[in-house]
Amino acid sequence: MIKINQLKLGIEHSKEALEEKIAKTLKVSRKQILYYEISKQSIDARKKNDIMYTYTVFVTLEELNEKKIVERCKNNNVTIGKKTIYHTVKDGTEELKERPVVVGTGPAGIFCALKLAEDGFRPIVIERGDDVDQRVEVVNHFWKTNELNTESNVQFGEGGAGTFSDGKLNTLVKDVTGRNTEVLRLFVEYGAPEEILYLNKPHIGTDRLREVVKAMRNRIIALGGEVRFRTKLTDLRYENAKLNAIEVNDSEWIPCEVLVLAIGHSARDTFTMLYEKKLEITKKPFAIGVRMEHPQELISKSQYGESYSKLPAADYKVTHQTSNGRGVYSFCMCPGGFVVNASSEKERLVVNGMSNYDRGEKNANSAIIVTVNPEDFDGDSPLAGMEFQRKLEHLAYMEGKGSVPVQLFCDFEANRPTTELGSMTPNLKGQYTLANVRNCLPSFVSESIIEGVHAFDQKIHGFAKPDALMLGVETRTSSPIKMIRNEELESNIAGLYPCGEGAGYAGGITSAAMDGIKVYEMIVHKYKPFL
Repeated sequence: MIKINQLKLGIEHSKEALEEKIAKTLKVSRKQILYYEISKQSIDARKKNDIMYTYTVFVTLEELNEKKIVERCKNNNVTIGKKTIYHTVKDGTEELKERPVVVGTGPAGIFCALKLAEDGFRPIVIERGDDVDQRVEVVNHFWKTNELNTESNVQFGEGGAGTFSDGKLNTLVKDVTGRNTEVLRLFVEYGAPEEILYLNKPHIGTDRLREVVKAMRNRIIALGGEVRFRTKLTDLRYENAKLNAIEVNDSEWIPCEVLVLAIGHSARDTFTMLYEKKLEITKKPFAIGVRMEHPQELISKSQYGESYSKLPAADYKVTHQTSNGRGVYSFCMCPGGFVVNASSEKERLVVNGMSNYDRGEKNANSAIIVTVNPEDFDGDSPLAGMEFQRKLEHLAYMEGKGSVPVQLFCDFEANRPTTELGSMTPNLKGQYTLANVRNCLPSFVSESIIEGVHAFDQKIHGFAKPDALMLGVETRTSSPIKMIRNEELESNIAGLYPCGEGAGYAGGITSAAMDGIKVYEMIVHKYKPFL
């Protein structure tokens, strides 16, 4: 197979133009191309007056002597290519007395459970929240009324927190094993758009992701697995540091020798229970800040120039090292999306971002966040970062009088409450109150955000526009803890496998799903299927 990098075409090119470009690059006729596959598509917008699509493709030709063709091309972008193929060694010999249990139906849990089900392990999957259809009803009710359900919300329920997000699938994790490829393949198999296999920054969108996770759940059940909603892990039992049972809903004990703990980064009551049960946990850095909204047209024009209307809604990624030594950066940017009230605890408020597949809303939003370290937290407890988050979320709840506090950037900079909106209206799922978001954040965070926003304005003109919107607070960028695991991915309690974002081993949908697959591999390498 021949691999071609850096194939460039205009933004309005046809499929035929791409095929002609491939043939011309290889110095063959189009008839000699038996098959080609797009491996990557990205937008090169460095020259605003000449924006191009850039492709990497794999090509199969009639002529079998591919090496000779590559040599004839004399082009460093034309090479013999080899695709990474996912493969698992399933050679476990130990017998399981009980079916494995997977806690959580976020990407880590559901991918682990799906792979186990495919291999005959018939997993039991428990989820504290509702199935996705009921969950959507509950969340919409919360956004309309502010009546929070602490067990089923934006954080808890089928699909995890990513179900109410942009559904981004890009990751910085290197894919030497093919796990990333397998994640994308499975997403497509269960209903995601095929383009995610090759887009440089793939996303599904909250609307389409909901149908995908439902299809995955149904497949797990069809393969002999069991999925139980409104079922919360409440206790563990182990002897000689080896797991033998779990309790759910404070009432039912389930025999268990293999437990995949994929609980997500907001399961604070579960973190506390695990700490009390002597699971080895340590605190870790994360980041906090605000959601910032701009007109999507402003962002797209800045990124693409006058061609913006011919291209998908533009995103951005900005970083800055502040004078006080802190890193400030954008996170989970949502083109054409919503800010959402993502609260999961009474009298605490947190926001996140969400987009549908079409990214068609009027505002762009992104978290603008600042790194915080264990030294910033009070106390030495491994849960100190969690309590730090809770403190800020309570301040946000009080500042917004139960609703999301919203402030103009000019008022945020001047440290005064906003009393009137400018040219923008919050594109928000949930209720809001004009307030002073700075009252919800440590001063070093607010000062870093202000410096960062002005630095970002040098790259994206208008980023520091006075009436840009600041919505607070964003505190759940990643887990505040890390559950220690060994080379076999088990914790200090044998049989308990910490997994995904809540355990401190992932930072998004794809990396969490990849970690779920990684844990699955360890299980099938050790145990026989539960037939």
